[in-house]
Amino acid sequence: MDRVFLVLGALAVAGLVAGLLGGSRLGKYVQSTHIPQLLDRRDFVRPEAPWLVAVFTSETCDTCAGVWERALHLESSSVAVQQLEISAETKLHKRYRIDAVPTLVVADDDGVVQNAFLGPVTSAELWAAVASTRSDSAQ
Repeated sequence: MDRVFLVLGALAVAGLVAGLLGGSRLGKYVQSTHIPQLLDRRDFVRPEAPWLVAVFTSETCDTCAGVWERALHLESSSVAVQQLEISAETKLHKRYRIDAVPTLVVADDDGVVQNAFLGPVTSAELWAAVASTRSDSAQ
């Protein structure tokens, strides 16, 4: 258990450093900045899970596959992870006004978006965001 906290701590520090060095998570090529602030958890898998990582993607997006692959590693009993590819989930892309992919959001059990990324995200940044979000809510 101590190793888990050590790894999560290291990832949090790595994410913080990456954030400080990298500036905004909005890539210089992203044309939209719309991030939903609230999700209806009933629209997504496992609405009873304390956390949701939703990854809005497109089949034609090369970056999306990498973001989805990294997000999959977050799946656990307390974290539901779902990919929402635009051709399969057009209604949800429209409902939440997703107009740039990949868009990844981390929402709590009430559907409040606690963290989000537009564009590419590293594993360290993603793990750090989820770990810090979960620890902030525990306080």
